[in-house]
Amino acid sequence: MEIALSDEDRRLVTHWAAECAARVLPLFEAKAPSDTRPREAIEGARAFAVDGRRTARLRAVGWAAFAAAREVDDPAATAAARSANLAAATPYTHALATPHQSKHVLGPAVYQAQARELAAGNDLSVGDEEIRWAIEQASPTVRSVVRRFPGREPGRTRLATLFYELDAGLRR
Repeated sequence: MEIALSDEDRRLVTHWAAECAARVLPLFEAKAPSDTRPREAIEGARAFAVDGRRTARLRAVGWAAFAAAREVDDPAATAAARSANLAAATPYTHALATPHQSKHVLGPAVYQAQARELAAGNDLSVGDEEIRWAIEQASPTVRSVVRRFPGREPGRTRLATLFYELDAGLRR
């Protein structure tokens, strides 16, 4: 089933996603200071948020940040790079009412929370605080877009819990 998802919706959600990813970029850069791929992905997402153009370069920098996440040898840095990767992928969210597509919208903030939590020695309260921060930063458009997708179900893993908490918080 398709949902309404305009270019303006994608721009505003991508802006929020880029801000979430930028919040944890220093965690990646501390472990891989010469690797610019996550920073380039965030910059690409920010450019999309301004001009609304999905380009081959945007897709390439998103995939490059995904590769950086696989290559860095630190869990917090990996999560930070995944946040950047997903921020650059947000403009490509399909207007399909599926949990997979909602994961594209929620992923940058969830991996932001996971990165902070891991950097704090798996302190769950830190991840929970990051989810609260992401909810507070979300515009009415971000909340509206999330509500168009099916709600997330609680899961068994910490990552699934973070997805659920963010989704539920944005729906309130």
